[in-house]
Amino acid sequence: MKGVQDPFDRALRNEAQLRELYEAPMERALRKELSRLDEMCKRLIAGARMVLVASVSAEGRLDVSPRGGPPGFVTVLDEHHLAIPDATGNRRLDSLENVVASGRVGLIFLIGGRDTTLRVNGSACVSADPELLESLTPVGRPPRTAIVVRAEEVYAHCPKAFVRSKLWDPESWPADGELPSAAEVTLAHMRDPALTLEQVERAARESLLHRLD
Repeated sequence: MKGVQDPFDRALRNEAQLRELYEAPMERALRKELSRLDEMCKRLIAGARMVLVASVSAEGRLDVSPRGGPPGFVTVLDEHHLAIPDATGNRRLDSLENVVASGRVGLIFLIGGRDTTLRVNGSACVSADPELLESLTPVGRPPRTAIVVRAEEVYAHCPKAFVRSKLWDPESWPADGELPSAAEVTLAHMRDPALTLEQVERAARESLLHRLD
């Protein structure tokens, strides 16, 4: 930010300053927050193929990780608990380590083509209990662990963000070549002069071929 004052120097410092800029929250937005997973929530979770998992480390390092699978891959155990099976990934374990450290997560469930999302916030743990893991829908190989969430704040979010972004509208999607490919991004971020784009693309194809199961 050369020549520009650091935005953090003029940042709001407390909740009162923030609230001065906004009207009071709508009553219906407050009323529809739940502390359990009712039948509507269960149906939305059963239809979700993607959930974004937000977590924080003991040091305050934040992470948001996408988890995907067939509809129903996240299991509602009862009206207060759900379980997300671990899946084949890059083995960084950012989310799992954060959950072990802080015991908290925030979730957003996404359903393709639908504008409604479901937010679930609560306490969490990582479980390797065989009986629990056997009851879950595996995503690829049988899971080694699962994130179990105790729902404390459950909230069906309004569709405005999806309407504004036109996320599910194919006509709004970027054209081929308009944005860098996944391989091009990986090559740039690897910072290895000996690595070629062809090698990265081949590794990505082999990973999808052999590591989805």
